[in-house]
Amino acid sequence: MTPKRGKSGIQVKRVYEEASAEDGARFLVDGLWPRGIKKSVLPDMEWAKEVAPSAELRKWYGHEPEKWKEFQKRYRAELAKNTGAWKPLLSAAKKSAVTLLTATHDVKISHAMVLMDFLKRKV
Repeated sequence: MTPKRGKSGIQVKRVYEEASAEDGARFLVDGLWPRGIKKSVLPDMEWAKEVAPSAELRKWYGHEPEKWKEFQKRYRAELAKNTGAWKPLLSAAKKSAVTLLTATHDVKISHAMVLMDFLKRKV
């Protein structure tokens, strides 16, 4: 899969993809640890689980495409209230490339894409 990189140097990749030199600072942005991956396999990334959508929002959304628009709105509202969670990612993005890692199958309609756009607007 080709990474989805925003204009700010922030990109989204599946956590199962191999790391590359262009990734810059790597952050796992899922609230749950990805299945089938040992923590020791990802020593070069930081787990920013606090920035993930709430369990309630994640369960409500369920990656149902018809809920995508509303999910984006609700998740942005959560992010707006949770400044401390995403500030380290923003700080890193102002210095170098940043890769947001997610285990989500459909990256195009994932919280990581919403987060990338949210951060891109703040850089």
